[in-house]
Amino acid sequence: MSGPLLLASMIRTIVEFLRPTYRPERYYMRGPGPACARKTDRTLAA
Repeated sequence: MSGPLLLASMIRTIVEFLRPTYRPERYYMRGPGPACARKTDRTLAA
């Protein structure tokens, strides 16, 4: 890698570490869903 490319890569890595662009909470469901409620025979709180 040449100097400018290496520097750009290092800066990108530091920025990604300080301000991550991937946030798992946006993509994964939190808590039990409706299928779990049906299995345990509870009514859903809507």
